[in-house]
Amino acid sequence: MSQRELIVLGTASQVPTRHRNHNGYVLRWDGEGILFDPGEGTQRQMVHAGVAAHDLTRICVTHFHGDHSLGLAGVIQRVNLDRVPHPITAYYPASGQRFFERLRYATAYRETVRLREQPIAESGELTTTQGFTLYARRLDHPVESFGYRLVEPDSRRMLPERLAACGIQGPDIGRLQREGELRGVLLEDVSEPRRGQRFAFVMDTRLCNGVFALAEDCDLLVIESTFLDEDEPLASEHGHLTAGQAARVAAYCGVRHLVLTHFSQRYPDPAEFARQAREAGFTGELTIARDLDRIPVPRRA
Repeated sequence: MSQRELIVLGTASQVPTRHRNHNGYVLRWDGEGILFDPGEGTQRQMVHAGVAAHDLTRICVTHFHGDHSLGLAGVIQRVNLDRVPHPITAYYPASGQRFFERLRYATAYRETVRLREQPIAESGELTTTQGFTLYARRLDHPVESFGYRLVEPDSRRMLPERLAACGIQGPDIGRLQREGELRGVLLEDVSEPRRGQRFAFVMDTRLCNGVFALAEDCDLLVIESTFLDEDEPLASEHGHLTAGQAARVAAYCGVRHLVLTHFSQRYPDPAEFARQAREAGFTGELTIARDLDRIPVPRRA
């Protein structure tokens, strides 16, 4: 069975607290481990969460503010120390190339891993694998920032009763899936469309078209809600979202499971974020993220 889950390593914004580490999130997607926005302390949080350096295949940085990227130095050195046997690809805004290089070579260490750099200059497709396509969309923050969206290709769900009625069983099922037709039976006759799963990661940004494009029809949306609604002017000034804004995006875009995170230390009660998200009209599954949460990607509808 495939394993698809989000592992939350940290949920604070600019200032960590006793209970919230700086940002860090790992998406397990079948055989891939995608690390998003490794802030300070990410390497230690990985230990607490049971995430090994060998689990990582990609690193996605939204922007180069410290709470989203200062953990890069430790993570990069750790994958080299552990001699991870496969290449790791790092995605980040091209305008922050100098910051990436400084973090990559912050101190001396022995390089043993092939770290492939893929700086992002504009919105669009980043890569396509057998299991998904990864996209980036520009966001609206005081420094250049990109959100990420992962889309599984659509497929077809086989219908056992129709297969039985047509006398197709065993290895012939796989042959029909590969070839699209077998002994006069079309694949469409014994199956139905199955939409691929969708995941999006949206950090520091004001409301903009990129937020909606990333969130559209997501099964799991991870999105910042640094401020509560009463501080919306402050959120806009600093390039952030409120809990209500994030929830309204999720409701409008048909998100199934909404994960709010990146909370300002000024708010002691996380229940307020949940209350405002519900008041904003989001009725789907809602998680107010805590450090070391493990959140499964919802089963296909």
